[in-house]
Amino acid sequence: MPPVLSSPMSFSAWEMFVHAGPVVRGVMLVLVACSLITWTILIAKTVELLLARRQMQHAAAALDAWASVADGADGAPPCRIARTLLVAVQAERRQSHDITGDAEGVKERTVMYLERLEAAEGRRFMRGTGLLATIGATAPFIGLFGTVWGIMTAFTGIAASRATSLAVVAPGIAEALLATALGLVAAIPAVVIYNHIMRQAAGCRAQVADLTALVMRLVSRDLGREAQGSTVLRGYTLHDARAAAE
Repeated sequence: MPPVLSSPMSFSAWEMFVHAGPVVRGVMLVLVACSLITWTILIAKTVELLLARRQMQHAAAALDAWASVADGADGAPPCRIARTLLVAVQAERRQSHDITGDAEGVKERTVMYLERLEAAEGRRFMRGTGLLATIGATAPFIGLFGTVWGIMTAFTGIAASRATSLAVVAPGIAEALLATALGLVAAIPAVVIYNHIMRQAAGCRAQVADLTALVMRLVSRDLGREAQGSTVLRGYTLHDARAAAE
């Protein structure tokens, strides 16, 4: 009667996860969670930045067609960033209404205000990227920790059972190496996605800078009109004074 062959051991990822020790299994769960977080951030940031870029494109076209900041009262662009910049400009103009003949000072204060808002928008675009950088930098080492721990456990079990067969050593080492593989699976996409989002965020920051420049052009145009009106008014006043003196 031929000998009965035992069924070969399954080395699928799920089987290795199930048979791994508690520490290695915990490391694997952490790495799977990091991978899920990475792809969630990719989807969320892609949608956020895509919508922001489209809105800023429409807002830039609207601001380019305006003749003054006052045109925003009739139809403000459907863009939160553009509305924030316009509200900041109008707030500065209201607070400086009692200062006459200080067009350069108004421009300087407005530019400082808008630069702060532009920096805040840049930080908002970068939200979540720090977590991606952390995952990309630490996931390989977390996986390596799981691998080292698993191999230590495997060799401890081998020493305790005094078995030197490769069939005894292989399952424990394979389960440990799976942690390293998961670490790379979590780290590589995190680095690639981080660089992708950084490029997209840089494009959005450039668009915010363009909106700031368009708003400042409207402010400069309004201040120029006011200065011209004041010059004309002073000219009429001086002419009337000379006529009265004659």
